[in-house]
Amino acid sequence: MTTAMTPPPVRSFAELAPLAPELLVVFGAFALLMLDLFLDDRRRVVTHALAIVTLAAAAVLVWFDVGGQGTTLSGMFVRDEGADVMKLVLLVVSALAMGYIWPFLRERGLYKGEVAVLVLFSVAGMMLLVSAGSMTMVYVGLELLALCSYALVATDRDSPLASEAAMKYFVLGSLASGLLLYGMTLVYGATGTLDLAGIRDAAYAVSGTDRTLLLTGTVFVVVGIAFKFGAAPFHMWLPDTYHGAPTPIALFIGSAPKVAAFGMTWRMLDIALGPNYEQIQLLLAVLAAASLAVGNLFAIAQSNLKRMLAYSTISHVGFMFLGLAAGGSEGYAAAMFYAISYAIMSVAAFGAIVMLARKGFEADRIEDFRGLNARNPWMAGLVLLIMASLAGVPVLLGFWAKVAVLRAALEADLMWLVIVGVVFAVIGAFYYLRVIKVMYFDQPSGEPVTVRGGALQAVFSLNALALLGLGLFWSPIMSWCQAAFA
Repeated sequence: MTTAMTPPPVRSFAELAPLAPELLVVFGAFALLMLDLFLDDRRRVVTHALAIVTLAAAAVLVWFDVGGQGTTLSGMFVRDEGADVMKLVLLVVSALAMGYIWPFLRERGLYKGEVAVLVLFSVAGMMLLVSAGSMTMVYVGLELLALCSYALVATDRDSPLASEAAMKYFVLGSLASGLLLYGMTLVYGATGTLDLAGIRDAAYAVSGTDRTLLLTGTVFVVVGIAFKFGAAPFHMWLPDTYHGAPTPIALFIGSAPKVAAFGMTWRMLDIALGPNYEQIQLLLAVLAAASLAVGNLFAIAQSNLKRMLAYSTISHVGFMFLGLAAGGSEGYAAAMFYAISYAIMSVAAFGAIVMLARKGFEADRIEDFRGLNARNPWMAGLVLLIMASLAGVPVLLGFWAKVAVLRAALEADLMWLVIVGVVFAVIGAFYYLRVIKVMYFDQPSGEPVTVRGGALQAVFSLNALALLGLGLFWSPIMSWCQAAFA
């Protein structure tokens, strides 16, 4: 059994080179925090614009491999191909989310400089999470993301709904963190190390009481991960949080963090606890089936679009767990492809609400989209693409994501789970088609719908059309994901 050692200090700044994108985001957050002290509400757009520039610059560093891949901080931080793929997606999706946040919050007088700072710190937490080489780094990244997310949900402090959502999110998120931390403690007790690669090596040698301790800790780790994903039956925080949070905040926490959650799961279950895969495969499969059932069946009963998308998220988490249950390089590549695809689709789905919303009209009910085609055919066509992609209609991006995880589960001899996935994919198409039916076959009612124009409309249009474009050219993305696990 190995023993935990105090990591030696960093001897030179050159050792921090792999951390270059993370350091840029963190330093940018601190700089904006100081700059915001000297800006009034009229000039706060400067803070927001600089936050987007910071995210874009960090994405450039990742794309051009500035700092290089490798490990640092005594193995606590690992920058590899898989981490870079996820970081690039996180940064691009987060920058896209920031574009939706500004007009919505400014119009309602809710925008504060702290919003941009909290988003940057959230992104930093996600980036640390996908590059974690130690359980310590996993927990640091996870809590940095979680604490910022709690505050973002409570952005509208005068709204009882938002305050209640933030409180539920905080309480249940703290419970999830406690379960995950307890699982990590048991794993450490069984293996004597917090290093993920060290845990994997030690797991092959443990026996007797230590093996029982390791398996118990693994179960708690999986439960903590399921909480963070919002997988059933640990999903109770998700619908209320999405419903109560301001729409662009729900857009942010419902997209990029799902990619980070996948990164955490891959690091914990494959790299660290891989030797126990056979013991946890059934647990992952049951979580997948439960999420598919709960998410799709409860989504059908929703009249509020944000709650429908929340339960839809649970069902999509179920599809991601199909890939995780399959395991191996193909299973994890399929799950990563699904996480990336869902992040893009989620931004577009919540973006449609932002595009129609205005002060005093949140556009968060399905009936608010009634007769949209008669009033704005272009907007209706874009929403059609989004809902069809979420439903898995060929040849859109969501279809190939579902095919990838179902194929991975089939190759892993999980036929029963594949059947469950196909059945609930068909059931899930119903509530997406209901939105399409309301737009195209119901008569308009109420005041005329106003769709946001300008740069935001261009961004939303590209976001929605990307679901078709990436659906037609999905193979390079899948190859990118497969290369990360080769």
